[in-house]
Amino acid sequence: MASEHSYKEYDLELEAVRAKVLKMGGLVEENILSAIESLKKDDVDLANKVIKIDEKVNGLEMEIDEDASRIIAKRQPAAGDLRMIISILKSITDLERIGDEATKIARTAIRVNENPNIKKIKIGEIKLMVEAVHSMLKTVLDSFARLDISKTIEIAKKDEAVDDQYRATIRELLTYMLEDSKAISVSLELLVVVKALERIGDHCKNISEHIVYAVKGADIRHSTIKEMQKTIAE
Repeated sequence: MASEHSYKEYDLELEAVRAKVLKMGGLVEENILSAIESLKKDDVDLANKVIKIDEKVNGLEMEIDEDASRIIAKRQPAAGDLRMIISILKSITDLERIGDEATKIARTAIRVNENPNIKKIKIGEIKLMVEAVHSMLKTVLDSFARLDISKTIEIAKKDEAVDDQYRATIRELLTYMLEDSKAISVSLELLVVVKALERIGDHCKNISEHIVYAVKGADIRHSTIKEMQKTIAE
């Protein structure tokens, strides 16, 4: 009975940590949308709110790190449980960095608002990237909640599409700057935003790979999509 109670307690501890990861993911997702909205509406108050919420994200990362370390020390997990904890620790690092990228976008909104010489950024130019990375984050958080690796390839393909959009946007911005010197300031600020979005896509892909490691014990980092498909199918 004592052993059964111990296992139940252990499962509850792991689930509590997983719940905190999803809470952290929810805050990060909210912050991405708010950061883009602050840029779209020239809303400094909303941008400052994003920066403030990011402090909560950082706090959750530290809290989860401590919880996971305590479980390792107390329970000495093996096999699947250990992989899950390692996956959690890696995932919260990526979530924290996604939060940082959202903060960069919010700070860009503040700079654009405060500088009368910078034209307002047109969100339409990056709409596809915003939609893609938001979809990736929602999908990967759902995959984490369900421990479902069926969307891994979809996320990897979307990340490639985001990278293509990023390169195309960079080329467009360089053209704007060469054609019109007045467009340089706003183009440089937009460069910060599109780079942040591209990095968010990378971190979402990383998290999907951590989930595969937790579920299958396979490291698919640096794998091609064809190699990923083979690993997932095994």
